[in-house]
Amino acid sequence: MQLAAIVISLVTFVIGTALAARAALYIYKVVRTGAPDSTRFGQPAQRVKTVATEFVGHTRMNRWGVVGVAHWFVAVGFFSLVLTLVNAFGQLFDADFALPIIGRWMIWQLFVELIGTLTTLGILVLMVIRLLSLPSRSGRKSRFAGSIAWQAFYVEYTILGIGICILMLRGLEGALENVDSYGPEHLVSYPLVSAFSGVSHGTLENLIYLFATLKITISFAWATTIGLNPSMGVAWHRFLGFFNIYFKREEDGGTALGALRPMTSNGQPIDFEDPAEDAVFGVSQVEHFSWKGILDFSTCTECGRCQSQCPAWNTGKPLSPKLLIMSLREHAYGKAPYLLAGGGKDAEGEEKATSEQLEDVPAAALAEAERPLIGTAEENGVIDPDVLWSCTTCGACVEQCPVDIEHIDHIVDMRRYQVMIESSFPTEAGTMLKNLENKGNPWGMATKARLDWVKELKKETGIEVPVIGEDIDPAEVEYLYWVGCAGALEDRAKKTTKAFAELLHTAGVKFAILGKEESCTGDSARRLGNEFLFQMLGAQNVETLNAALEDAPVKRIVATCPHCFNTIANEYPQLGGHFEVIHHTQLLQHLIDEGKLVPVHPVEGLITYHDPCYLGRHNKVYTPPRAIMDKVPGLRQQEMHRHKERGFCCGAGGARMWMEERIGKRINTERVDEALSLNPDIVSTACPFCLVMLSDSVNGKKNEGAAKEHLKVVDVAQLLLDSVKALPPAESEEQPATVDA
Repeated sequence: MQLAAIVISLVTFVIGTALAARAALYIYKVVRTGAPDSTRFGQPAQRVKTVATEFVGHTRMNRWGVVGVAHWFVAVGFFSLVLTLVNAFGQLFDADFALPIIGRWMIWQLFVELIGTLTTLGILVLMVIRLLSLPSRSGRKSRFAGSIAWQAFYVEYTILGIGICILMLRGLEGALENVDSYGPEHLVSYPLVSAFSGVSHGTLENLIYLFATLKITISFAWATTIGLNPSMGVAWHRFLGFFNIYFKREEDGGTALGALRPMTSNGQPIDFEDPAEDAVFGVSQVEHFSWKGILDFSTCTECGRCQSQCPAWNTGKPLSPKLLIMSLREHAYGKAPYLLAGGGKDAEGEEKATSEQLEDVPAAALAEAERPLIGTAEENGVIDPDVLWSCTTCGACVEQCPVDIEHIDHIVDMRRYQVMIESSFPTEAGTMLKNLENKGNPWGMATKARLDWVKELKKETGIEVPVIGEDIDPAEVEYLYWVGCAGALEDRAKKTTKAFAELLHTAGVKFAILGKEESCTGDSARRLGNEFLFQMLGAQNVETLNAALEDAPVKRIVATCPHCFNTIANEYPQLGGHFEVIHHTQLLQHLIDEGKLVPVHPVEGLITYHDPCYLGRHNKVYTPPRAIMDKVPGLRQQEMHRHKERGFCCGAGGARMWMEERIGKRINTERVDEALSLNPDIVSTACPFCLVMLSDSVNGKKNEGAAKEHLKVVDVAQLLLDSVKALPPAESEEQPATVDA
């Protein structure tokens, strides 16, 4: 028995270790096929701290309650109990073996008891959760839909088997040592010790050989399996996750949200004024992704958190962030033998490798190399165009991913090639791009129309809004108000603009606008993939802002549009524009706190607030809008089921504002249905795009009789103005007189 156990265990160990090591080296080589990226190595101490925080604290996993706790014990047990595997090898040769120094230390034995038990219970919890949400039952609602089921279950049963072996060995060890009472060393396993207490010494030794062998063979059968499947992310993420988190985009440990990465070619930012002749615009081949991109694909654990939060997937569209990453992973590993042999094509489509280099490349890899990265099923494409254009860049996938995959950056990189090289994108978006080029706004309206709201405000209230440099000196300006295209040109958004301007006037804030000098920030152009147009608009705006604020004591800007806010604050620094930018809800909250705005008149009704993605997830501004509503008398706030970090998109981001939704349910309709489930009187938001999208859906619901006629969609600024603004004289006379104390 002992000899058989030794032979089986050692053979399994050698094979498993060799195959796993070979696969690890292969993964490294595959990752290296990606383009260079030198931005991932700064602040190593902070990066190490981020890895430690995210792993030990499970800061991203624990957002899901019981799942996070269960996974913590599984993850900690996987690494910390590796010494029990060493102990099992020793027990093959001596059933009474214990690790030197710590093997019979009470603290270590108690640790094994507790972590071994909790790891086993943790994996059981995760298995139950998976079984309760099988795609065969829940369909698209299951976050596991599309995941490779056998791999996930195999990993889970492996961990369960190892956990059972650890506990069985603890019981047998206690029986062999004639333990006859509870103690810390056998806090959990004592019932097993008692069960084995009447068994003969020889039988106990044979049982130890058996379970030590089972533990070793289960462990190294798993190593063999992952060694034969280097793209098995559900297993390899246990190792690759540390590297993926370490090399994340943001050196300070933040998620890859807010700004998009500058467009690069061969690891270097592209100079759009004088691009290199061999510059690659966007991604058209999997090897054009950076090595970090390939590492992202390799690390995906297929947990489906991104998928469960994705507005496109939740409304019947073909995009699942998880399935997109999995498709890119399988393509990268399928094509890898061709790339590692020196294969690849230049911009003209000519093969760079010689026939001698490619002669040993498997036919399957050569076939994979011929697949277009973006293409329909008929074209044998890796990613369908409908998948690519369904993304709203809302950031839910990036926010939820426990291993910090940067989905949005990869999607936009593929869009960039499609737009700038292939000119292949939804036709209606082309109108938006032409309008931006010719008129500086997506509607194609005349530049002078940007001041129409100023005239309307003066007519309605008598308030004059100054233009910086014309009506007011920059040195006198506390805030430059960036109105934005929607705020200046879209009728519903103009109500927000006028309300905010009136509030600033009421609070005595010295502000001014750029007027005709303002142009689109380029947010939609950039997220659609037209980086060149973004660079052009951005450079123009940075120059205008620097000139306008040159004499201002602080280059302080306030914006009512989160997309403008995000672009100026987070992306213009890439173009040399460094400004202090805040959102209008932040400034309004500050003015309320200072007592410069006092909400006194009740605004009655139940209100629910919709978090704009580019204000909330992308920039972590959640409190100010809610704080403002808290100060308005009469309002009763109630959150929608999906809010704050898990807020659901309105459907307008990622340039989707300018594209038709032809597949599945409209995203704005899904969001309004969620709001209507609360039976609110008011739906509020803090973004002109969201205002338009939600208003459109609410109006449609009213026409269907599915929403109350008095239901309104308003910006937080409009609510505040209603409460701050003095009542008209006729109404004031009807109110009882008050006497100051």
